[in-house]
Amino acid sequence: MEIISIEKKAFEEMVSKLNGFIAGIETLYLKGSDKKMSDWMDSQDVCMLLDISPRTLQTLRDSGRLAYSQINHKIYYLPEDVERILPVMEKKKESMKTQKQNAYG
Repeated sequence: MEIISIEKKAFEEMVSKLNGFIAGIETLYLKGSDKKMSDWMDSQDVCMLLDISPRTLQTLRDSGRLAYSQINHKIYYLPEDVERILPVMEKKKESMKTQKQNAYG
């Protein structure tokens, strides 16, 4: 094993720079943790909330009507994006219900 000796001043300077680096990393970590994944909804949550099938959800994504983010192979949605499309989906369901009643009634 090789032993390396350095001056105390050089060692203290190195420790100070390392502490500064660590503080910078901690700051970046805290900024990133403000964007919690708990604020996001997964596909199952969205399907249940909108009362739609996974295929309909995929159609909403493919058509660009619902924004999403994909991390690895999992898809997430911002609640505000889902809330924005909620009235549209309710109106569509009501329209379908009316069409069925008119067809059979």
